[in-house]
Amino acid sequence: MAGRRGARSGRGWDAIPPRPARRTTDDEHPSGGPRDDDPERGNVPARRRRGSPGGFTTDDARPQQPEQSEAERAREICLRQLAVRPRTRVELAKALARKQISEEVIAEVLDRYDEVGIIDDAAFAQAWVSSRHHGRGLARRALANELRQRGVASEVANEALGTLDDDAEAATARALVDRKLRSTTGAPDAVFRRLVGMLARKGYPPGVAIRAVKDALAARDAEAAEFADQIDADAMADEATDTSL
Repeated sequence: MAGRRGARSGRGWDAIPPRPARRTTDDEHPSGGPRDDDPERGNVPARRRRGSPGGFTTDDARPQQPEQSEAERAREICLRQLAVRPRTRVELAKALARKQISEEVIAEVLDRYDEVGIIDDAAFAQAWVSSRHHGRGLARRALANELRQRGVASEVANEALGTLDDDAEAATARALVDRKLRSTTGAPDAVFRRLVGMLARKGYPPGVAIRAVKDALAARDAEAAEFADQIDADAMADEATDTSL
């Protein structure tokens, strides 16, 4: 084959003529691709910023937000706490201390909240007593303990507890027993002990609890009424009081 005349060698008469050089436009790179700085194609060169890693940054860089002051952090913590439910001053102070807020800032923020009425221990105590007594059936003794745990001063708590009198407490105790008695079964003596214990856990004095259960059993049926007739409420209340002392 090498000796054949006229075989193509890539040179001479059968050589492919060179292609004319392509003219580039202003929008094209000499290599044929788009220019690096063509804004219509999104090729915007990065700006060099002094002191930045790599020396470049993008146009959408944003300055960092300034850090919150300690007082701003304290106010934000308080507002989050108050969004859940009303709080006493002591409760808010404990929440701020857990977040490492200084005592000076705690006093400053809470004093201001006292001035504008955002925190009001007296109003808190009134609302707490009403809600917990009518909603959970708690007696004054249990309510006083809850208010003390939340940092309400004794005189403020006593004023709120004064809205409940003996008659209101006895009526609530009887309503609790009647409601519980509908789903309670067993011998009268066992039912009696169970219901008296339930009222005691809610803070009712022995005399109030025993009388409420005795009256409810007397109205239940003949067997329960016979058992209730044997109960000396005053003697049992005195005995329970002496035992607790």
